[in-house]
Amino acid sequence: MELKDKRVLVVGAGKSGLAVAHFLTNKGAAVVLADSFNPAYPGGELNRLAAAGVNLSLGGYPEVKRESFDLVVMSPGVPLTVEPARLALEHGIELTGELELAYRFSSAPLVAVTGTNGKTTTTTLLGEIFRNAGKNTLVGGNIGTPLVTEVERYGPKDMIVAEVSSFQLETTNTFKPKVALVLNITPDHLDRHITMEGYVDAKAKIFANQEAGDFTVLNYDDPRTAALAGSTRARVIFFSRRTAVPEGVYVKEGRITARLGEVEEYICGQDELGIPGAHNLENALAAVAAAKSLGVATTSLAHTLKTFKGVAHRLEFVADINGVRYINDSKGTNPDASIKALEAYPEKIVLIAGGKNKGSDFGSFAEKVKERARVLVVLGQSAGAIADAARARGFDNILYANDFKDAVVLAHQAARPGEIVLLSPACASWDMFKSFEERGDLFKEVVLGFK
Repeated sequence: MELKDKRVLVVGAGKSGLAVAHFLTNKGAAVVLADSFNPAYPGGELNRLAAAGVNLSLGGYPEVKRESFDLVVMSPGVPLTVEPARLALEHGIELTGELELAYRFSSAPLVAVTGTNGKTTTTTLLGEIFRNAGKNTLVGGNIGTPLVTEVERYGPKDMIVAEVSSFQLETTNTFKPKVALVLNITPDHLDRHITMEGYVDAKAKIFANQEAGDFTVLNYDDPRTAALAGSTRARVIFFSRRTAVPEGVYVKEGRITARLGEVEEYICGQDELGIPGAHNLENALAAVAAAKSLGVATTSLAHTLKTFKGVAHRLEFVADINGVRYINDSKGTNPDASIKALEAYPEKIVLIAGGKNKGSDFGSFAEKVKERARVLVVLGQSAGAIADAARARGFDNILYANDFKDAVVLAHQAARPGEIVLLSPACASWDMFKSFEERGDLFKEVVLGFK
């Protein structure tokens, strides 16, 4: 892909947009970085881009015409309904995104992970698996590091493991990972994708360009995900914690077992995993499927499964204070993720939930709250909807918080020895925070102040 002297509009001045603008400028493109807001970066990132020749268009978008731009690069957080995207399509200007751009300049084998829940844990685990197997490995994408900033440093003997979101996949057209993992598909981001069909279609783009020599790893236990097997040209490897699938990775007599071909191979006991919860067993099974399809040795793989302790903000242990354990699951940004968090612990739970709803229904979540929680602390834009759903199912022990710190204090005061205070909001953080990381970090700060 030749970028020198190309006129490129980058839409969205967030982390991805800044990375793309820097990348394009280094390639000799004439770059305009636009955002509908006026984002502030105390570190001076925008000033550095401007000094490098990037034209900043903040607080609004420039007009997109055939004679003004050769390429429009969308940031994943910006929907394709905004005017620059619509006009680019109308005028026949190529429309793409950071993930597609990074792929076109990569030469290392790529493992891509998507799904509604479990992406970050599985991506991080796979990164550790490949590193421990001796591979120089880049872990990035939606997990935090924009791939475009690093991909050219990795070659054919290395490995790239990328978490990819439905937003990122929307703007791909040649993207083709060697291994594509779809962990699960449950309702999420319907405020953007509108329908489940639209959401599933976006996820399915992860394997749209795969061929016979590639691998598609799918969750056999999730009907929506398993149904995608008929849509890929790659070799399908299923994973299941309930069924011994004919070819794939599964649990047999309490042991993680792989069958890729004629031989059934024992990897390790499911009770030996370093991360708790049935959902993390599924993540581990998916990771094993990807690793074994690329020939990772079983001894190395088993060692990583036993020693990997998870990621920040996903069932992250914070402290034990007077017999109460505090768990940070700020990455639980939809009801299904928070249901899995509630299922991960046998103890009674004081749950902190609420934030910005992404078009989700809280019915099933409320059923699980009634089953596993003793106290529910609600906050944010969705406080009323979550409380109403819980009450409709006969759960009344609900506390209303004025703000996030108040929620943590209320949970602390309500908790009894032997219980768990769990932050798993079932909502996005954007009504109160810039990110789920910021929300989780504040939770940890407040909790550690109780000591």
